[in-house]
Amino acid sequence: MLEVQRPTVNSSCVLYKITFHGRLIKIVLKFQSMTRDASRPSFRVASPTFSPLYRQIKEFLIRSLEEGEWGPGEAIPSEGELAARFNVSQGTVRKAVDEMAADNLLVRRQGKGTFVATHDDPRSFYRFLRLVPDDGAATHAVSDPFSCKVQEATPEVSAALGLAVGAKVVCVERLLRFSGNPVVFDQIYLVADLFPGLELEKLLGGDRSLYSQFENDYGVRMINAEEHLRAVAADARSASLLGVNEGDPLLLVERTAYSYGNKPVEWRRGLYCTRHHYYRNDLG
Repeated sequence: MLEVQRPTVNSSCVLYKITFHGRLIKIVLKFQSMTRDASRPSFRVASPTFSPLYRQIKEFLIRSLEEGEWGPGEAIPSEGELAARFNVSQGTVRKAVDEMAADNLLVRRQGKGTFVATHDDPRSFYRFLRLVPDDGAATHAVSDPFSCKVQEATPEVSAALGLAVGAKVVCVERLLRFSGNPVVFDQIYLVADLFPGLELEKLLGGDRSLYSQFENDYGVRMINAEEHLRAVAADARSASLLGVNEGDPLLLVERTAYSYGNKPVEWRRGLYCTRHHYYRNDLG
């Protein structure tokens, strides 16, 4: 006899247990639509019905992070508690959590538990900034924004952010300084709907990184990014800002940053002066 049990895990998820003559043959998690606060970013997670069970648990945990059940820096329940919540083995939960830690969504701390990754962690700053001084010295980079305005998305910006041409974006221009010297000139384009009221005054002062500000002030967390690199010649404006000669070689780094659900929320063009720095990328 085939039997389907339908206990609800919470308001957004139903766990189906399918048995045949009393023997469990399948567990499936299915997500239901939810009413959300329209002021917060909303990214839909694809149905995991045909995924392995640990992947279903992972997708549900990601959805919980997106909806703020556990905020950046907060501890999530133990593997045992999560296993009981989903009525699965701790091994299944552990595999899901391991993948999320590998994806930089969670951080394991020996003897303390597992926590939601946060851009407030100083180590996260260098996860997205790969510029290193030639002498290898640990030098703190200081963000120096000088422009922030709302404008219409160009075809290039709209394609990168998945927006219609002419949609509103926030453009932030800033210099990144090492030991007081300008080394990077960034033009950063953000989906305007996710950053209401963002103005230059809010970006000035303080030691927080931009990603830390976006996470804490707007609830937008950058999960991963894709970069394209090429060599270019400095134009008059970038040469003036970076203190180099027009025509000098610069490294152009174009980055698309994604939040939960692989949703693009930021596209930037960074011009790097590599006169005393190099771009480092660890592989493997």
